[in-house]
Amino acid sequence: MIAHKLVSTASNSIGKGLLTLSRQFLLVTSKDFFMRNLLGLSAALLACIWAVSSYAEPPASFSQAKRLLEKHIYPSAELRETFYCGCTYSAEKQVDAESCGYTPRKNAKRGKRIEWEHIVPASRFGKTRACWTEGDPACTTRKGKAYKGRRCCSKVDEEFKRMEADLHNLVPAVGELNGDRSNFRLAVIEGEDRTYGACDFEIDRSRKVAEPMAETRGDIARIYLYMQDTYGMPLTDAEIEMFNQWMADDPVSEEEQLRDVRIHEIQGNTNPLISAGF
Repeated sequence: MIAHKLVSTASNSIGKGLLTLSRQFLLVTSKDFFMRNLLGLSAALLACIWAVSSYAEPPASFSQAKRLLEKHIYPSAELRETFYCGCTYSAEKQVDAESCGYTPRKNAKRGKRIEWEHIVPASRFGKTRACWTEGDPACTTRKGKAYKGRRCCSKVDEEFKRMEADLHNLVPAVGELNGDRSNFRLAVIEGEDRTYGACDFEIDRSRKVAEPMAETRGDIARIYLYMQDTYGMPLTDAEIEMFNQWMADDPVSEEEQLRDVRIHEIQGNTNPLISAGF
């Protein structure tokens, strides 16, 4: 009642000082209430988040996933940063090369824009599927020519479409790096052969290997292990050992956790290696 009178008096007064004092009084008198109820409020908030996510559905296609990434996962300037180089980029997907010291190796045009990169390449989880290796009766052009591979799987294989569109496996990357990485496996390359300016990303084309910067390796490991656990995608013992080391060297960051929350709100699931304990 006293607090209510203070607010009423201040709101009817032209003195800003009284209004400030009354607000401070309210904060002090309500502090104990919020401290006593913080746990309950947090639980209620978490329940609301899970209730909202229960209506979420995974994107039905890679095209839809790209739209969701732009609008909901990386919607604002402070979130728009390329994965491999750390370059900022605009709402129009134009890369600011000066922000990260990136210089194009060869394809300057493609290096000006971001593309949505599959950390685990589509070929890795698609190449053993029948639609990839053999095609499907539904995979024919208007002229009657049969096709197979990713194009066919994206048309006829529901599980492949879920994997291809899984938001946990998609990140913004400089277009040239996305093209140069291709479907190469990720590992450590001895020696530094910087071909992208200050961007710490190396490629050994003879071995078909790409090396990401240390700050992203834990993120990459958690994505690979998520894809293994979610879709049964096999990993070698050597990969599992390497990924476990990468996770130890590069623990989960707050940015990674918040991205996981945004994905959960849209897609309806989390990466347990990121969300555990959050």
